[in-house]
Amino acid sequence: MSHAGSRQPEAGGEQRANEVPLHASRIELPPLAAYIHIPWCVRKCPYCDFNSHAAGPSLPEADYVRAVLEDLQADLALSQGRRLSSIFFGGGTPSLFSPAALGAILDGLERHVGFTDDVEITLEANPGTFEQAKFTDYRRLGINRLSIGVQSFQADKLKALGRIHDGEEAVRAADMARAAGFDNFNLDLMHGLPGQRLEDALHDLRTALAQQPTHLSWYQLTLEPNTLFWSQPPLLPEDDLLWDIQEAGQALLAEHGFAQYETSAYARDARRARHNLNYWTFGDFLGLGAGAHGKQTHADGRITRSWKTRLPKDYLAPEKPFRAGEKTLTEQELPFEFLMNALRLSDGVPAELFNQRTGLPLSTLDQGRAQAQARGLMSEDPTRLVATARGQLFLNDLLQLFLP
Repeated sequence: MSHAGSRQPEAGGEQRANEVPLHASRIELPPLAAYIHIPWCVRKCPYCDFNSHAAGPSLPEADYVRAVLEDLQADLALSQGRRLSSIFFGGGTPSLFSPAALGAILDGLERHVGFTDDVEITLEANPGTFEQAKFTDYRRLGINRLSIGVQSFQADKLKALGRIHDGEEAVRAADMARAAGFDNFNLDLMHGLPGQRLEDALHDLRTALAQQPTHLSWYQLTLEPNTLFWSQPPLLPEDDLLWDIQEAGQALLAEHGFAQYETSAYARDARRARHNLNYWTFGDFLGLGAGAHGKQTHADGRITRSWKTRLPKDYLAPEKPFRAGEKTLTEQELPFEFLMNALRLSDGVPAELFNQRTGLPLSTLDQGRAQAQARGLMSEDPTRLVATARGQLFLNDLLQLFLP
């Protein structure tokens, strides 16, 4: 299969000349990361709105790897001499791919873009796809962080979520991660599950803590459009119970040394997810694979968001372009785009980062900040852009103040 010469970005979404940002010559290039999307799962979960598809009896692994590497070649100029500070294999279930396949992608990234000395390389995995030998091989490739999709350790909750693993497999997955040499791994947990009580949620957290992860993603189940749960919603806990779960869970995590540094992210020993921090601080990232999104800062000062062809069969079709679309952010859109990410962080970001990442003067935010501070949603510290505790609770209301 050859895609040579057939994968050109589509013309749609280009910015008109009179919309090019006036700050173009003053912007600084941020760090660069890469996100690689593997779009297959053993089975599609009823709550999942990600670009994932049930795997058949065999995966087109070799063809997909070739396509990702050609996709990389098409985007190579976007690196602008920067090496990758983080790489994230997401999905779908990337651990369905063999070590050889992921190794070929990593080899291509290292050869054509390069890695920083302390590059963080994360692989998403589900407990049902864990194999000791396979994960030892992943570690030998240089993958140095795992994100394990547990969601719950309780059989009835896993069944309600359509998960294919059980609680014992989830515990074994953490054991195997350590045995394979991973000293940095995340456990992904949900709360607010169908039929969940406070003691159920805390039991899940205590079980997760007993596995000694360095990072926990703990977030509330939400019903998303285009999912089975959206069309056939399960009975979820009432708001008062959700609040009790949130408060008790955060207290338990803090008691065990897990500091909350983002809306749903908790880290021990300062092992924050550097790849996600790059998103939240408005860094750049290459998006490779079916449906992957990217964000780029260009030499002329434009900041664009791009997205790739979504369906795997189309992504693999030689006659179709990898890139499905691109949008240049206008000066009016940049404040919201920046703060939509930065204000998720519990400590916010240095105020000067706004100018460094967007090229716009900090005064651009004055009107919105004044309104947010008057409503108790943002800190009055002039050196930081940070939501108050109230602002974190009403983040959508806060962000509305910065819409164009």
